Amino acid sequence: MKTIILSPKQIKKEWFLIDAKGKPLGRLASKIAKILMGKNKPFYTPFINTGDYVVVINAKDVLLTGRKDKTKVYYQYSGYVGGMRETGFKEMINRHPEFPIEKAVKGMLPKNKLAKKMLKNLFVFANEKHTF
Repeated sequence: MKTIILSPKQIKKEWFLIDAKGKPLGRLASKIAKILMGKNKPFYTPFINTGDYVVVINAKDVLLTGRKDKTKVYYQYSGYVGGMRETGFKEMINRHPEFPIEKAVKGMLPKNKLAKKMLKNLFVFANEKHTF
């Protein structure tokens, strides 16, 4: 048997539209990460960006199971003494509804230079209106 390794010219990228309304954040993020990496295709190659484009709509309506919507906290640290900021999930959804999905997907992508290119193929929108 021979292993088929495609060149970047042979890869055909598709567009996926995903509605996040009423879906759990982690399950949604894992599906998106699989599509971005290209693991849903039969010719997955780990060192080439074989993934597709993903458009996520209704990001403000994503859910967390259990009590996580009250206890989940996002941290930012400025590097200075006393520079730690905490933002709860509900506050983050009100301010930047795209951020929780982007952060969850980023955490599920490989930790290498290719992940940055994969993340550029992700487009998250708070409402049903999108430009793609």
